[in-house]
Amino acid sequence: MKNAIEIKKLNKTYAGSKKQEPKVALKDIDLAIPRGSIFGLLGPNGAGKSTLINILAGLVIKTSGDVRIWNECIDGNNRNAKSAIGIVPQEINFDPFFTPFQILEIQAGLYGVPKKERLTMELLKMVDLEDKANAHSRALSGGMKRRLMVAKALAHSPPILVLDEPTAGVDVELRQMLWQNVRRLNKEGVTVVLTTHYLEEAEELCDQIAIIDRGEIVANEDKETLLSRINNKEVRFRLDKEFDEVPKVLQKFDAEKEGKRTLLIRYSPAEQEISEIIDAIKKAKFKISDISTDESDLEDVFLQITRH
Repeated sequence: MKNAIEIKKLNKTYAGSKKQEPKVALKDIDLAIPRGSIFGLLGPNGAGKSTLINILAGLVIKTSGDVRIWNECIDGNNRNAKSAIGIVPQEINFDPFFTPFQILEIQAGLYGVPKKERLTMELLKMVDLEDKANAHSRALSGGMKRRLMVAKALAHSPPILVLDEPTAGVDVELRQMLWQNVRRLNKEGVTVVLTTHYLEEAEELCDQIAIIDRGEIVANEDKETLLSRINNKEVRFRLDKEFDEVPKVLQKFDAEKEGKRTLLIRYSPAEQEISEIIDAIKKAKFKISDISTDESDLEDVFLQITRH
């Protein structure tokens, strides 16, 4: 098995009521998440991300389709599938009257991890909570609780870690710390699935990204391919001499004059080659002193794909 998670023709429809129609949350989802990757799952609010994650966690029953976690089907006796995945939900879900040490010990015990094999203190050290091991968790700050949730998900050493909006509402310093932990875990062989509203987070961390919208996968590609899908690009040419107006040979590119020597051109890489623009500048008897471009980022791609 080269994939950590395989999803085929997954559907989920929530039953309606007398006043409401049934709601289709997921429609024919096909998804393969490679082992050892950091996989981003993006989408607008209500797109179906949480439903998909809750199905993986066993909290929501699918309507139809096949879901395999570490080559174990989630249907029927899904104990092996559940033990292969650790999920960090958006909500804080531990008893506030237990200490962090107790929370991790209980979690490991629930998964049948023998006491000699538990990594409680190592996990607390990883999330910088070693000095809070015996403090009441209700006294922890919001950021500390979020880090404790990550440690809890790793208590049974799962090969897959799912992070559902892990940095929502946390400060920049904590976000950077979580990013470092994610990278380190991934280098150690853990497959990471990340949902986030921070697009720069996905762009920074993920190898492959899927975008879900209205319950359907509308894009699923490696990050670089996805970024190349943006239609428009901006390039600025600083020329060797001043000019009063855009030369006629360049007007077909909708070129704009900026300052005394700069030419701004917006173009679609799929429809226009940059070499054509450069040749036109040479025909206008100019030399290029400098070139700068505004590269597309994941936010541009996301808005382009999900805009209705």
